[in-house]
Amino acid sequence: MQQRFDTDPQVLKKQVVVETYRSRGPGGQRKNKVETAVRLKHLPSGITVTATEHRFQSQNLRLAFERLQKHLVRLNRPKKRRLPTSVPSKAKERRIE
Repeated sequence: MQQRFDTDPQVLKKQVVVETYRSRGPGGQRKNKVETAVRLKHLPSGITVTATEHRFQSQNLRLAFERLQKHLVRLNRPKKRRLPTSVPSKAKERRIE
């Protein structure tokens, strides 16, 4: 049985641990002294999502929540049932021999 995760933004805010940190890479002085990168840890599923693209923490936070919602929607989708294929006739002939 597959577990269903809630994707409502109000519920997600209660289930998530938000961490801020300084993002890596080029960007110079402003990037090195301001913690604009955001990491979200969704406790029920164990998923971690990060966003470091924007200069503002609020934009990165919104982007991280959008990514988390998309990921949870993908997890909530029912898995397609695998249809077994038929055994080829050559394989049947080899088995008989």
